[in-house]
Amino acid sequence: MTTEHGEPATTPSQTVGPFFALPDGLPWPDGPEIVGPETDGAFLLRGRLLDGAGETIPDGLIEMWQADEHGRFDHPDDPRGPSASIRGFGRCPTDSDGQFWFRTVRPGALPTPEGEWEAPHIDVTVLARGMLDRVVTRIYFPDEEANATDPVLSTVDQQRRDTLIAVAEDGGFRFDIRLQGADETVFFAV
Repeated sequence: MTTEHGEPATTPSQTVGPFFALPDGLPWPDGPEIVGPETDGAFLLRGRLLDGAGETIPDGLIEMWQADEHGRFDHPDDPRGPSASIRGFGRCPTDSDGQFWFRTVRPGALPTPEGEWEAPHIDVTVLARGMLDRVVTRIYFPDEEANATDPVLSTVDQQRRDTLIAVAEDGGFRFDIRLQGADETVFFAV
């Protein structure tokens, strides 16, 4: 494409579609309830989903999966046997203020194939408007000594590790997810 004077013309920018809309089948009634309120050690993990300008994202979907308090997953392929205590998976759409929440328990440490141990953490997937693919991150706990030797966390630049650490608050923890910007949450290629 050229202008009437023969110079190259810029084509108008467009947002790539399809646009993200939360399909009815993604959330379900127990979505954010990874464990029930009567479960020993249950707490609320709350947060907000933010864009690069710090504005909340009201139409995102946060998905979490985790091991139980003994470091076992509710999956038949877990070599230590499947967890019998928790489902270990939840989904929560963000509300009009970009907020999400999960009721869960603190997971146990996980063995790696190399014989190391990963610190207790929760895996997170984020889906939202303007994203062509999901992004994946982790939530670590602030008072966990094993964070210092976690093989994944130790690969993250020291100055950015705090974007992966939840903040303790009354009755649970807070973990805000920033998709871009100066305080962008660290995301992992999976």
